[in-house]
Amino acid sequence: MVMSWEDELENNICTIDQLKEYTELTEREARRLSRVIERHPMSITRYYMSLINWDDSNDPIKKMAVPSEGELNLSGSYDTSGELKNTKIPGLQHKYPQTALILATNRCATYCRHCFRKRLIGLPTEEILSRFNDAVEYIRKHTEINNVLITGGDPFVLPTKVLTEFLEKLSSISHLDFIRFGSRIPVTFPDRISEDEELLNLLQEKSLKNKKIYVVTHFNHPREITKRAIDAVDSLISSGVVMDNQAVLLNGVNDNSGVLAELLNKLVGIGVNPYYIFQCRPVKRVKHNFQVPLCRGYEIVEGAKKKLNGHSKRFKYVMSHRSGKIEMVGTMEDRIYFKYHQAKAPMNQGKFFYKKLNETAGWLDELE
Repeated sequence: MVMSWEDELENNICTIDQLKEYTELTEREARRLSRVIERHPMSITRYYMSLINWDDSNDPIKKMAVPSEGELNLSGSYDTSGELKNTKIPGLQHKYPQTALILATNRCATYCRHCFRKRLIGLPTEEILSRFNDAVEYIRKHTEINNVLITGGDPFVLPTKVLTEFLEKLSSISHLDFIRFGSRIPVTFPDRISEDEELLNLLQEKSLKNKKIYVVTHFNHPREITKRAIDAVDSLISSGVVMDNQAVLLNGVNDNSGVLAELLNKLVGIGVNPYYIFQCRPVKRVKHNFQVPLCRGYEIVEGAKKKLNGHSKRFKYVMSHRSGKIEMVGTMEDRIYFKYHQAKAPMNQGKFFYKKLNETAGWLDELE
């Protein structure tokens, strides 16, 4: 009997004992990793686990999915982008005038260790939307909103009937031009998409008849672009969905111009548009493991661009700061130059400015 995608998620690797079936752990390692997952749960699909090369201690897929002792480092903050201050009702954020963001769930198919919402993923939280009608009413009243981003967690772990309700209610709002889903499912659990005809029919119907549907996904490394991932992407594109990608620059994963260029070129080759490269946020239990200094990050990105064609370098290298989405546009001598790509305060929109550069700063607040 073919297993449903819901049942397949029930077989995720979530415990230390299950992890030991894939790799050897000393008693000390097991004890320390238990401390990590008590605070931030582990959940990895069997598919994504199969991409790990266990003979490579520095395997990039392993680093993104499997907990490490580095997560015991508490430097950083759990809300680096000011999400709490932009929350209008539980589960709905409105930071930029044109965009409403809905936190539809606190679950994902795989819990990424670099997640910037580590404070709520897989944990009891009051930040997730509980009454969708309240969100719809807020969006309906705010006519400056022309698009909605449904994210979480990962909305594609929700039943298709729930996604149907979301799309039916949002599609009735005349001032919305399009609807976005933020999802890493095409990367970590592609069968959820390619084997669910009901979901694909839903996306096709709404994208063709009502509002254009975008899926903003999150490939970080070329090895994530597998045959099954490509099948999922193809299924979405065939359903009329526009595919964008938001990668995060991650230490030990893609902090290499060649790797980054390979990723971006391959994405364009399968019909996924590079949208942003994000500076890793200084999140607790993430910053120490994954953040690359800004000066090095800019060099990596510019090095990658030399290997890219025009389509694969349309992305912007940005940080999602509490004051807005800030693009890193250049360095000269001891300065790094920025521009507000999006700004919370209207007076900052498009503003160009610089800070004194240093070799260790990974975030705007660390620069003079």
